[in-house]
Amino acid sequence: MTHPRHPPEPRSRANLRAVTVTTEQTTREADASTRLLTRAYLVALFVLYLALLVWTVLWKLDVPWIGGDRMVKLVPFASTGGAGASAPLEVVVNLVLFIPFGLYLGLLAPALPWRTAAGAVAGASLALEVTQYVLAVGRSDTTDVIVNTIGGLAGLALLALARHRLGPGSAKVVMQVCSIGTAVALLSAGLYLVSPVRFVHVRDVGPLARVDTSERR
Repeated sequence: MTHPRHPPEPRSRANLRAVTVTTEQTTREADASTRLLTRAYLVALFVLYLALLVWTVLWKLDVPWIGGDRMVKLVPFASTGGAGASAPLEVVVNLVLFIPFGLYLGLLAPALPWRTAAGAVAGASLALEVTQYVLAVGRSDTTDVIVNTIGGLAGLALLALARHRLGPGSAKVVMQVCSIGTAVALLSAGLYLVSPVRFVHVRDVGPLARVDTSERR
């Protein structure tokens, strides 16, 4: 039994199909390239933020040093022994410092479960506290770990809220906000470093944790 032969496809239609396939492939490649560049840019911003975070937490935007105060405070918020209670402004600053951590973490790993994200933020904060103790550049305080973790989770919650309100375009908007915020923070830190203004001379955790009065004598 012979099957009827179909007439050959017109050349114009075949050319149109080839052009369509080529265009779709080019579009996919362009989208992949854009996503790769966007992620690289986001990673660069996150690295800049982490550098500023380490500088702020360990050296309080001062010239880095090693050796000085070393203390461990295991009871959060309250005063214990030679360690005073956590200042409210210090708590607020430590919370705000880690909000961008949650934003960047949510943008770079959107599928990360909340518990895992909380563990990552707490681990980063704990690593900073351990580094403070090893370098003897401040007081290692459980209050900071708790407050920093809350700040990171607040950043994740803000990102989730933005996704709910803005939809698919939320990542672009949040990334723009992070870009502006990181740039402003770096500029402010640089201006503070080169300026003669020093509100307090700190050798402890938190921008206003404890003033070194030895220099006033």
